[in-house]
Amino acid sequence: MADLQEELNATAEVGDLDLPPAPPEPLPPPGPAPGRVADPEHEHEPVRAADPAERARALLAAHPVADGYSGLPWALRELPWHDFETGDCGLESDVPRLRVGRVGAQFWSVHVPDGSGSARAVAATLEQIDLVKHVVAAHPESLRLARNASEAADARNCGRIATLIGPAHGAAIGDSLGALRALHSLGLCAVTLSGTSWAGADGLTPFGEEVVREMNRLGVIADLSGATEATARRVLAVSKAPVIFTRSGVAALNDHPANLSDELLAALGAAKGLCLVPLAADRTGSTVREVADHIDHVRRIAGPQSVGLSGTYDTAESHPEGLADTASYPRLVAELLARDWPEADLAMLTWGNVQRALRGADFTARATRERRAASTATIDRLDG
Repeated sequence: MADLQEELNATAEVGDLDLPPAPPEPLPPPGPAPGRVADPEHEHEPVRAADPAERARALLAAHPVADGYSGLPWALRELPWHDFETGDCGLESDVPRLRVGRVGAQFWSVHVPDGSGSARAVAATLEQIDLVKHVVAAHPESLRLARNASEAADARNCGRIATLIGPAHGAAIGDSLGALRALHSLGLCAVTLSGTSWAGADGLTPFGEEVVREMNRLGVIADLSGATEATARRVLAVSKAPVIFTRSGVAALNDHPANLSDELLAALGAAKGLCLVPLAADRTGSTVREVADHIDHVRRIAGPQSVGLSGTYDTAESHPEGLADTASYPRLVAELLARDWPEADLAMLTWGNVQRALRGADFTARATRERRAASTATIDRLDG
């Protein structure tokens, strides 16, 4: 068994075994309006396509949005009072708007502001995880914590919005694999590697590689948003689980530092990773059409299995016109339908690809724990 697991390339295996979700039933062409009898004399006239907005709502009812990045935990910290259930809170996300937007799952970021010291970053991350659990517990009819694909699907099937904790900033682990394991035990699902001493301009240090291996063993997803190309390529080589970019668009369309080159997008697609295109004006444009252009481009270069959505709501980001809050997702899906996206590809974009990444992380963790114990490596020993 151990020999077999040594040869296992979990990323490739998961891609082969974890088939795309079944597409929704084809939406029937519109018939006569209610109360109207079809006119035989005009039966050969071209039938007008169903309204994209109506089709978008129908598709999202079957395949809701898995939103890859929400800044709610930090935003809620800054509010003296909020009513998340009724929407009377001045946020871009709340239960009513999440329902209107057909959001089935959300990653709640527990990032801390840049420049926080190491000790403060750890404490602030723990405080935000505690806040996430408190908010979810206070809204049991609407929200449910999830750690993996199965729990996210269960939450959705029960009519709840799956809340996944993460990503956290890499500084939150305090250069300690023990701290990484402790945060995982509290429900952390993803860690952003950029901005640390072990994932920089030259790529991963030996300790950084050990962090990635331990994340694979735990089932914590590596988020490469903001990482240098050298770091991203090294993580793609080291990680046996799918990696994600939680807030990255296309550099060919907008030369933002967080956006990805076509070469990196192609490598991401080959590794069956995931680019979550942000609804952020500075990264993907100020209109729905410009955001859709980024999504189209990622799909074309990386493949339909490697593109998803990231609202970046309740962060400092400004949003494109028409995509001001989490109720706006049907408008974006309608734009893609108007561009003749197949319903199967849209089902992967909204829900299936994030589920595949979560399943891949879980599959890799189960396989890795068969052959690898918890790492006792320290940054002083490997990078000193």
